[in-house]
Amino acid sequence: MARLAFLLALSQATLLYALPTRDKVQVPDEIEKREITLSLNLDATTSYSSVFPSSVQSVAVTLVPSVTGSIHTQLPSHGFTRGPLDGPQISAPMGPLSPIQATLQPQLTAAARQPDPNIFMPMESDAPPQQIKARNDHAVPKEHILDQDIPIETNKFYSNFFLGTQTQPVWSHPYALNWAKGHGDTFGIAVAHIERDQLAWGEGDVPRYFIGPVGVQNIVFSAAELANDTVLSVEEPTGFSVYANLAPFSGADTIMSIPVVQGMGFVTALYNKAKPQLNSGTFFRTLEYVEKLNGVTFKYRVTLEDDSEWLLYATPVASLGAVPFDLVDSAIIEGPENFIGMIQVAKNPANSSGEAVYDSTCGAYAAGAGISGSVDGSVGSYTIHYTKNGVQNQTLVMFALPHQVESFSDQTRAALTDISLSTVTKGYARAVVADSITMVEQDLPTTIDFAPWIPASDGGSGGGSNTNLGAIAMAAVSRAGALELNEDFDHQTRLNSMYYSGKGLAKFAGIIYTLQSLAQNTELAAAGLVKLKDAFHVFVNNTQPFPLVYDNVWRGVVSSGTYKNGDTGVDFGNSLYNDHHFHYGYFVWTAAVIGYLDPSWLEEDNGANKHWVNLLVRDYANPSSLDPYFPFQRSFDWFHGHSWAKGLFESGDGKDQESSSEDTFSTYALKMWGKVTGDANMEARGNLQLAVQSRSMRNYFLLEDDNAVQPEQFLPNKVTGILFENKVDHTTYFGGNKEYVQGIHMIPLNPSSAYTRSRKFVQEEWDAYFSDGRVDKVEGGWKGILYANLALIDPRAAYDFFADPKFDIAQLDGGASRTWYLAYAAAMLGDGTAGVGTVDASEEEVEPPEGEEGDVETAQEEEWSPEEEHDQEGQEDVEEVREERPPEESLEEVESDPLPTEEGDVDIVDENAEEEWTPTEDEETPGGFEGDDIEDGDEEGWFHENKSWEEENQDPDDNQLPRRHRHGGGRHPRPDSGWRFSPWDKRHE
Repeated sequence: MARLAFLLALSQATLLYALPTRDKVQVPDEIEKREITLSLNLDATTSYSSVFPSSVQSVAVTLVPSVTGSIHTQLPSHGFTRGPLDGPQISAPMGPLSPIQATLQPQLTAAARQPDPNIFMPMESDAPPQQIKARNDHAVPKEHILDQDIPIETNKFYSNFFLGTQTQPVWSHPYALNWAKGHGDTFGIAVAHIERDQLAWGEGDVPRYFIGPVGVQNIVFSAAELANDTVLSVEEPTGFSVYANLAPFSGADTIMSIPVVQGMGFVTALYNKAKPQLNSGTFFRTLEYVEKLNGVTFKYRVTLEDDSEWLLYATPVASLGAVPFDLVDSAIIEGPENFIGMIQVAKNPANSSGEAVYDSTCGAYAAGAGISGSVDGSVGSYTIHYTKNGVQNQTLVMFALPHQVESFSDQTRAALTDISLSTVTKGYARAVVADSITMVEQDLPTTIDFAPWIPASDGGSGGGSNTNLGAIAMAAVSRAGALELNEDFDHQTRLNSMYYSGKGLAKFAGIIYTLQSLAQNTELAAAGLVKLKDAFHVFVNNTQPFPLVYDNVWRGVVSSGTYKNGDTGVDFGNSLYNDHHFHYGYFVWTAAVIGYLDPSWLEEDNGANKHWVNLLVRDYANPSSLDPYFPFQRSFDWFHGHSWAKGLFESGDGKDQESSSEDTFSTYALKMWGKVTGDANMEARGNLQLAVQSRSMRNYFLLEDDNAVQPEQFLPNKVTGILFENKVDHTTYFGGNKEYVQGIHMIPLNPSSAYTRSRKFVQEEWDAYFSDGRVDKVEGGWKGILYANLALIDPRAAYDFFADPKFDIAQLDGGASRTWYLAYAAAMLGDGTAGVGTVDASEEEVEPPEGEEGDVETAQEEEWSPEEEHDQEGQEDVEEVREERPPEESLEEVESDPLPTEEGDVDIVDENAEEEWTPTEDEETPGGFEGDDIEDGDEEGWFHENKSWEEENQDPDDNQLPRRHRHGGGRHPRPDSGWRFSPWDKRHE
């Protein structure tokens, strides 16, 4: 048997050693099926002497103990390519969009029903559709995993155990574990706990980062049999746990196994006929035998040279007498030969009260966990149920993170103890004596839908949507929408990036929703919806430049980009499961808008659209471990309360996430997709998950002045930047500008933003970084992002910025629209007063924008649209053929076309419009590179400014739009060079 599995019941205490049980809540029958039961009355096969040489063993230390480990101050160099604004920007208008005389019949709930008592029920379990081809290979081979025929979690906390060197740490919180693999003369599993005073800090009064040391070996679980040929494998990887198994050599039986469960109170090692050996790089000072507990467990106290106190508990099987341990020297404690049983260790910061807790729970250990949840109106709860093995009449001791403790049910709160241990990036974890923990959320965002949402004015629970923009704002929104729907959808959505494509689709979906439901311009919305459906169907049909494939190795839907060119960094590492919730969340939300505006779309082609979107949902947010095609909740971590973006990349600081706002947006997308499709469980999970995220963001990511979780000296940064399991770094993967670091936690502005980003936080952040005119020094799309975020606290100023007749569309990123920003800011005023008092809506007629020759619509004989030719397979080459460009306004005139403001609807011609610039052969440009000629690490990483976006990104081999060259492992912004990017031409500013 690959891993220890045995059940022993003694007269008054039951010992349970069982195979991993996956999800205790969802598959109770499987537990019984996988357990192996031995006799209740085993004869003792081993007898230990009850006489110890001394109850206290000590050694003299001549070396300095290692308590500092090593520090990783650099960001990982893999899987990241570009910044979120580096996709194709706003395209030139294609010609006027003719309104359609059609009646849209939006429907928010397809089939209203109550969610199930447990909202974590399976959804669809069908195979991927035929247009998504299966691949039986992957850039990262599935190695060191014993369970080969199940979906494998790719983004969970333990993946360092099976990736790369297998030696990077795994954080269970509050402990960190890593395979020593010869480091410190041991081949066991090292256990470390890091105190706050061990953290490394960046320079200055407000440090940019803080990091926990890695490589610290407080106590190492090993065995005398483990040497150079030792192999590490993992078994039963689930959403909350994994077993780490050590064998003396490949093919040998496992002799030591550690069940690693998030929040485990003890680190437990199960031994099978081995000689236990405990090592320490911190050095042992004393080992003291104390007493026998619960009839079968023997207690020791261990003091390390850093003055920390640890408790050691040994529970043997089929033996008599106290298990003997000898303190050989400052680095080694040896146990008996041929030991069968468990050894547990725990750090005790609470003296006698802590010992009492550990004494009452020793002998039992968590072997796994499952989750259940329920929602009733605006109140929801979720319970993490632990699978208990070992001494069954002992209750488990588990650690909970601050956001969990904050929301404990009364029953769970009553089980809290005085034991508190620090984590590196999640504050102090509290120990609770319980076999399950329940968290309750009292303010679910059930009133949030597609419209701008305003929280309760008193800061309390609740809030409501507002669709009343006011007459002037409605006119402004309609006019902006008419302009933006004229853009080339295909140019901004049919890309080789699921991320940028999704952002483009969501942008246009937001415009169309806004025109229909907020500006009451149904005809224009209907025309835009036709274009949006066509753009979306490119992906449903899987004819985008890098089609999706079903990865049959790890079990998931990924971009074919890496399969095509071997580069694991394509599309931010999508092929290796990076950022799937970011990427696919935009598609899910877009589909929700389409399904809301046209419910019949959900049933077209036997529900093909709905099934395709559900496939993306199952990939990043699958609610059940019973799905044979996808793992449970790939992205979201129900223990941490937020998602992890890092996929199959080994990482010295663990999993990480950069954009808290795109995380919450992906959940908001689930909520709205569930609402539109009538999936009550999905909608309920979305509401509950948003509430949990709002709480975790407030505790860990978005730092108000009175935050009591993150270190006080770091709070002036206001956001964590990139949050790892072992590091917080106030930066981004694409640069350190303040607008990048703060803004990556703002995008995209959506109705749930006001729920997850409190007014208090937004005001503090604005005052710290962008007030007093500092925002106006920001350039490009980031400026628009900052002003859109301002609408959460000062919607008047935000509205005036976007309604300015001289507004420059270069201040919009490729995933944002002026239409939505105007509508959002107007709605956040709450009373329909945006631009009030200047124009009566009943007298105003909103027309399409005028060019130099007058009304574009009258100048154009017929609507012009691009023709597209695809290769026969529809999966290789995408070539846009434009036979002629219609008469159109210059981009400058489009940028400066005025919108209604408080001064009224006045047409203003921008006299400062730039003239088109065409580079000459000898004209010097800001420089850069073409293609992939520059290697990682070179000083320069920018792009040849003599090329259009399409030319610059053209891959000569496949006529696709490949990613920009990955430079130094980071995603870099465009340099501030005095040149401005346009997708159609280049102009000097």
